[in-house]
Amino acid sequence: MPHRYDNYLFRFFVVWYAIGVILLSFHLVPPWLEWANVVFLISSGLLGVFYFIRSAGPAGAAAVIIIFFGSIAVESFGVHTGLFFGAYTYETDFGPKLIGVPVTIGFAWVMVLATTHVLAAPLMKWNFPAGGFLYVVYGALAAVIMDLIIDPVAYDVKQYWVWNEGGLYYDIPFSNFAGWFILSAVFHALLLLLFRRNGKWTNTHSSYWSIRMKWLYAMMTGMFIIVALANGLLLAPILTAVLVTAVLLFYSYMQRAGGRA
Repeated sequence: MPHRYDNYLFRFFVVWYAIGVILLSFHLVPPWLEWANVVFLISSGLLGVFYFIRSAGPAGAAAVIIIFFGSIAVESFGVHTGLFFGAYTYETDFGPKLIGVPVTIGFAWVMVLATTHVLAAPLMKWNFPAGGFLYVVYGALAAVIMDLIIDPVAYDVKQYWVWNEGGLYYDIPFSNFAGWFILSAVFHALLLLLFRRNGKWTNTHSSYWSIRMKWLYAMMTGMFIIVALANGLLLAPILTAVLVTAVLLFYSYMQRAGGRA
């Protein structure tokens, strides 16, 4: 049974999420309420924190620390050098910063890795010789699929950040998506080392949070799809909706076949 605080946190996020979808879709967020973005990102990240810790204990806590500080370090490198994700600057105040990067970005990466880990982990059930490689690549691809809708909305619609160079996809540089894939793959490889022992996952102690990570992946991409459609974008929401549906259907198939995250 989940701890009551787990239920409180998830219910709070669902309420905040529902309000946010409406406000963001129709540009109803007043300047004095911009702090709501910070609360949303932190709460989504906390869901990932709870998943990791509830499902893996100390190893899960280690995963959170590695992802949180590792992502901030890489983002800081990108902001100051223009490498990895492309040259960009933050236009919106996302709260306190650490080495030039909002700490909310670290929480966001914890959410991304928690959700994509759950979706990719059942791949290991087939015990392919390259099972670990497939898990890492598929998890990284699932993360990039999220970014296919997050960045067009954050950049083209909301102007949360601005790139100093263009690209073919909504004027976003290709290096951004390549950077997402590489960083996500590295983190998934680290999760593989932390959670895989003797051919089995060790982070299976919380089915409550595993299920909610799947929902969280669908909710986060769904929110950005709705905001994109409400603001006249077509390619990004349609492409993402197709890919996310494929990812969730494949996950359901793997679960029915006996795989577990």
